[in-house]
Amino acid sequence: MPSSLPFLAAIFLVSAALAADRPPTVSSSPPNIVIIFTDDQGYGDLGCFGATAFRTPRIDRLAVEGTRFTNFYAQLVCGPSRSALLTGRQPVRSGGWSMPASEITFAELLRQKGYATACLGKWDVSNRAAIPDRMPNAKGFDYFYGALGANDGGRVVLHENHTRVGETTDMGGLTRTYTDKAIAFLRSNRDKPFLLYLAHTMVHSVVGASPEFRGKSQGGLYGDAIEELDFHTGRLLDALDELRLRDTTLVIFTSDNGPWSNNQENLRSKHGGEIAWGSSGPLREAKGSSYEGGSRVPCLIRWPGRVPAGRVSDAIFSTLDFLPTFGTLAGFEPPRDRLIEGVDQTELLLGRSERGARDHFHYFCQNELHGVRQGPWKLLLPNRKVFYAYVKDRGTNEPELYHLATDPGETKNVARDHPDVVERLLAFARSYPWPEKLFEAQINLPGPAAGQLPPVRKNLP
Repeated sequence: MPSSLPFLAAIFLVSAALAADRPPTVSSSPPNIVIIFTDDQGYGDLGCFGATAFRTPRIDRLAVEGTRFTNFYAQLVCGPSRSALLTGRQPVRSGGWSMPASEITFAELLRQKGYATACLGKWDVSNRAAIPDRMPNAKGFDYFYGALGANDGGRVVLHENHTRVGETTDMGGLTRTYTDKAIAFLRSNRDKPFLLYLAHTMVHSVVGASPEFRGKSQGGLYGDAIEELDFHTGRLLDALDELRLRDTTLVIFTSDNGPWSNNQENLRSKHGGEIAWGSSGPLREAKGSSYEGGSRVPCLIRWPGRVPAGRVSDAIFSTLDFLPTFGTLAGFEPPRDRLIEGVDQTELLLGRSERGARDHFHYFCQNELHGVRQGPWKLLLPNRKVFYAYVKDRGTNEPELYHLATDPGETKNVARDHPDVVERLLAFARSYPWPEKLFEAQINLPGPAAGQLPPVRKNLP
């Protein structure tokens, strides 16, 4: 199958000309917001990020019509990634799988501004349990349809709002079903501002593709599932066009963490020997790892006439930044009674700033700080103790310093060459404002409430 890169190069030239004719401006009305959040889709798993074994033309088109962010961060794993995205707070504050009812999500804040809100797909922040005050309807979403957790056993239990409505083992069918529900939501709310949070189950753990997509890619089962995701993303984008919502809607496409390519033996056995994992592209390691492949993910954002078309940005950006950015765009104030770690990236988004408002990122593994980034420099801390079991590449456990602008694959530790940078980043790591208590970092908890623990050691020399 030919690479999609020559095609993309041509349409990037066209879109650059379009962008020059349409300078970004702030809309007088707040935008509709659509977040398409895939599961375990790696940095290298889109054509516009270098994939060649499968095709993603509809998603790639977002890179032509909007901005492609190449230094965009989520979190290492599923639940922590979702609590960070929803609240603008690192999982050591927002609880990850154990996100408490006291956390405030951007859906709650947008609903107060008159937005219709829907969450479709994977929730994963109520310890995968039906705990009403921690489920989507209690956290700002008017409508919920989907699964409270992941599909590790090849089956998901589906809820509509607070009611259990069935279960399924058809993973490919979930992509279609969630998209059908998303399109229905758009049709019902076309005349008011809306937030659609579409959190796909694919391509997590037990990967599936519908019969019409099986065997169609050159990337095995995983590639088939990605092509199915691409097709249904196209259906959703077509619905925006049909409803004349394209120019008033901010569309965000990204993933929750890196691919599970460091768990191949287990995934291969679950899938009869088929390929069921993606690629980190040029990045080191994958899901669960504090190397770049764990949390740096593809991100595409489109808002015609506002977000520059055909632009590629290497500014540091994160899901943490969505809440304060939505606040500026929609006119709400982030909560003042708690630390919001996201920053307002409106100027970056609209093309008015090249670097944006973020110059740093903290890498947490469960309740342990593994590393920090400032500008192009990244330091992995020594004496790290906590790792996900499937992460085999755990480094030297000495200070590891990488210059990500020239070495995104983290191939050369230059700590000995730059002791001053190491000391500066160590001081930055020590300055992190830890919460008084930390949440249980495991997925499932007994009882109806999320448990809290005393702080673990902060792993700082």
